[in-house]
Formats: sequence, C-alpha cells, structure tokens
Amino acid sequence: MTLSTVLLIVFVLFLVGALPAWPHSRSWGYAPSGISGALVLVLVILLLTGRL
Repeated sequence: MTLSTVLLIVFVLFLVGALPAWPHSRSWGYAPSGISGALVLVLVILLLTGRL
C-alpha cells in the first residue's frame, strides 16, 4: 500500500471517530472534530507543497 492510501484510511477513521455518537462523548463539543480537521488541513497543505 502506498502512503496516500494509508493516510486516507487514517483520516476516514478520524472523521468517523470524531462524531459524538455516544452519550458520554456528547459533552466534548467540537474538540474531536476540530483536532481532526486541523490534521486534515496540515496534511492537505503538505500534499499541495509536495513535502509529503
């Protein structure tokens, strides 16, 4: 598998994991999706600049 395939799988897992689906995680707010969104933004910038 290439690096981009592994990164795509990891990001899909991040996005699914960021959804507050269980009662104990509903009080977390936007923190999980905000962190995964920031990671996606950094990786998109790295891909566009050719450093990854």
